[in-house]
Amino acid sequence: MMGPSHALSGATAWLAGTWALDHFAGYEQSPLAVAVGTLVCAGGALLPDLDLSGKVTRNQGGATVARTFGVFSLFVAEVIEKVSLGIYTATRLSRDPRRTNGHRTFTHTLPFAALVGWGTTWLAGHYGKWAVIGIVFFMAGLALRGLFDQWAQRAGWVIVTICSAVIAFFTVANLPGDRGYPMLGFAVAVGCFVHLLGDIITSAGVPILWPIPTGRRLWRMVGVPNGMAVKVGGKVETVVLRSAFIIISLLAIAGIYAPGLLQQIAPEAWAGRGGR
Repeated sequence: MMGPSHALSGATAWLAGTWALDHFAGYEQSPLAVAVGTLVCAGGALLPDLDLSGKVTRNQGGATVARTFGVFSLFVAEVIEKVSLGIYTATRLSRDPRRTNGHRTFTHTLPFAALVGWGTTWLAGHYGKWAVIGIVFFMAGLALRGLFDQWAQRAGWVIVTICSAVIAFFTVANLPGDRGYPMLGFAVAVGCFVHLLGDIITSAGVPILWPIPTGRRLWRMVGVPNGMAVKVGGKVETVVLRSAFIIISLLAIAGIYAPGLLQQIAPEAWAGRGGR
């Protein structure tokens, strides 16, 4: 899928999960915690595409996420693409095709999602607020670039960077550490996982089974048949799926902050809680 769809799917997954935790488990979060988690998960849903690099010196090309911070993020994408290609080349089996780029390889695997989720939690836990500032800054930038793609293109990477910095410092100044820090890594990992699901429904697929060998292949692309696949940038993605994501997000927000309103829309959802 395209960057905006990935980011929107990440935000939707986090909002829906937040509502489910609140409704079924009684786990409540502050509005700021929900907002930050949604933003970080949306950014995490773009993170795997950092393996699609562009032209660093010209500030061109690459995936949506690679253009977030201009030449700086393009350089990071270039490094990650080369590392991903190196991992692919070093581990591929006899039936795995030779590749000249690392797109949709290591960063599109479950181990990568788990690794960045754990790494985010570890950084926040060991280095405190300064690590949180960096994490939220980076993930907020990715989220802004994905969720507000057209605005970000017009505004440019400098404005996106400034907005990300403001969000990061505001978050650290107002979000309690005992509730905000542990959730950051989980939000990043969930976003990456949602990205994989989004790419699986396209014909290209992702190597989600890696590193489990299948036959003589370690990097088998798993996707749906062409007849059922979602066309990247097609109407199913840009109209049907994005509309569904928006509707689900709005319903989740209503369920969290205005449960009475959602109860009127879908009363069966409250059948087991006595009309909370």
